[in-house]
Amino acid sequence: MNTSDLFEELERVVARPEPFSIYTADLLWTDPHTSERMLRFHLDPEVDVSSRRLSVVEASVEWMTERFRLRDGKRVIDFGCGPGLYASRFAARGADVTGVDFSPRSIRYAREQADEAGLKVSFQQANYLEFDPPGGFDLICMIMCDFCALSPDQRSAMLSRFSRLLASEGRIVLDVYSLEALRQKRETVAFEENLLDGFWLPAPYFGFMASFKYEAECASLDKYTIVGEQTRREVFNWLQYFSPESLERELSQHGLALEQVLGDLAGHPHDPRGSEFAVVVKRA
Repeated sequence: MNTSDLFEELERVVARPEPFSIYTADLLWTDPHTSERMLRFHLDPEVDVSSRRLSVVEASVEWMTERFRLRDGKRVIDFGCGPGLYASRFAARGADVTGVDFSPRSIRYAREQADEAGLKVSFQQANYLEFDPPGGFDLICMIMCDFCALSPDQRSAMLSRFSRLLASEGRIVLDVYSLEALRQKRETVAFEENLLDGFWLPAPYFGFMASFKYEAECASLDKYTIVGEQTRREVFNWLQYFSPESLERELSQHGLALEQVLGDLAGHPHDPRGSEFAVVVKRA
């Protein structure tokens, strides 16, 4: 590669795409190496990566169980359930639970753990953007700010599906990134050998991460370019940021409304200065 070609390649690495113009979730969740690393993060009880740390998961399950009375066969569906950290705990408390996740590795682990514990949980390996089961759910969950990783069109499709799936007195719970988190976000470019401690490939590689802010759209992008000896890969990690008012506007387009704004799904009060908040949603 001559100097001109190298310059053009580096220009592509730091090029700013249109917001939500490229979707690469399949590369993150279905690749054998990265999905194994993601599962490792899910199961680490001390970190908030992939899943919340175990103490937060336990507190959230307790709060949601009491808040929505999830015993006696109440129907729960967890979109993006990962290895079943929430779904299995809901089932252990008496709920009738469906968990949906894109990652075959996570779903396999969730099923194995539920079987060992004698829990009846319907774990479905599927793209939740396409999964559309029969409705009548008392609680619909999308946790760990998964909703923020979707494009406007994807969010609209999910909310339309949520509205169809929700029982007449059912509720939806989401947690999302706040506008304060966007304010704190910085545009950067980083380069590192084996970026993120070997997360992206099992063999040696070089990694670039270019971070962009889209102020008008209240969105951000972390764009990863991974170059191995025989591999070149780009991964686009988009995030949308909300205020309670902007989230309610999206909900209202699908016959949904905010019932409660919280600091998190463990029931703590909403802090307008916090980087995240959680909501309870009902039919309008």
